[in-house]
Amino acid sequence: MIIYGVGILSGCYLLGQFLGICLGNWLGIDANIGGVGFSMILLIWVTDWARRRDLLRVPSEQGIFFWSLMYIPIIIAMSATQNVFAAFSEGWLALLAGVLPTILLFLTIPALVRLLAR
Repeated sequence: MIIYGVGILSGCYLLGQFLGICLGNWLGIDANIGGVGFSMILLIWVTDWARRRDLLRVPSEQGIFFWSLMYIPIIIAMSATQNVFAAFSEGWLALLAGVLPTILLFLTIPALVRLLAR
């Protein structure tokens, strides 16, 4: 059923958020670090695991697929409401966590384009 797919997505999201909070506490920062990323990795891992064991039926996959299409716009909307000043006041880690991956991505795009154009 579709609700099972949504349930898998919700469980991965909650566990990912918990892991992000734990990572923030472990690093001494009062913030969620990587919760959304953990959620996405968990969702990929769980759905792959379920597919390999033939536990994921088509309606469940449709529920996951629907919310995966909605996931990025929802996360962007949630991120837009966060207090950016509070994140930067925590120190250089917040700045590096945002700027460094962006720079690295911009630097790798030309290489990826050349690789995929072959």
